[in-house]
Amino acid sequence: MPPSTPTLRQQRLGAELRKLREQAGLSSSAAAGLLGVKQAQISSIEAGRYAVSADRVRTFARTYSCADPALVDALAAMTGGRTRGWWDEYREHLPVGLIDLAELEHYATELRVALVIHIPALLQTTDHARALFRGVFPPLQQYEIEHRLTHRIKRQGILHREEPTPYTATIHEAALRMGFGGRDVTAKQLRHIIDTSELTHVTVRVVPFGGESFHGTGQGIDYVAGAVRQLDTVQLDTHHGCEFLDGEAQLSKYRAVIDHMEASALTPEASRDFIHRVAHDL
Repeated sequence: MPPSTPTLRQQRLGAELRKLREQAGLSSSAAAGLLGVKQAQISSIEAGRYAVSADRVRTFARTYSCADPALVDALAAMTGGRTRGWWDEYREHLPVGLIDLAELEHYATELRVALVIHIPALLQTTDHARALFRGVFPPLQQYEIEHRLTHRIKRQGILHREEPTPYTATIHEAALRMGFGGRDVTAKQLRHIIDTSELTHVTVRVVPFGGESFHGTGQGIDYVAGAVRQLDTVQLDTHHGCEFLDGEAQLSKYRAVIDHMEASALTPEASRDFIHRVAHDL
């Protein structure tokens, strides 16, 4: 039975199956004929509205002459009925983009983020995040702030689970010095970044003022790696909410942007020392 509201993950699976069909030069009606199903079912699967099994995905891939076994395996792993995650409890309380981002992060094989103005969400303390949410326009009600806070803290669990996700954060010096919440909140926030950066799977790098070149952007960038590169996703922070990109050219562009930002940054060891100095200067 089709899910009432497809998640971003389900939509992505459908989009990738559509891409394989189109690369094979098949119309949806031609594919339906080869697969022995109705054209409407093909359309529903490709829209993410209809659950599909791993075996059916492999059948689709063979019919579409896909010769990439790693991609087929990755798509097969995305199948099945709707599996509820902790993020689903927030569907009635938060914008859908935040729910989809949490699901993406949960299944990611690696995360790379780059920010100029803000501290990365997965490195924020509760007090720092609360100060940010209090500055949202239009203003949030207190209960809305609390929903966003608990959601954000739960997202951070991927850094502390039994098999944590490799995480690299490139942060501009400007973000370290913004001072959201005041001196005490900022000091605790900087110490938290230092402590978290000592985890073996976490890398934090700082881009200081005064560099000879800087190829970054004012937008926050989250690069979410999938099981294979074709399934990577970029999430951009915008004034109207989360924006998700997965086109090949878009992925290549934002990989290059993050690569350039990392190349402009200090080493992880020097970055840790730099954050210590910023905290000392408060």
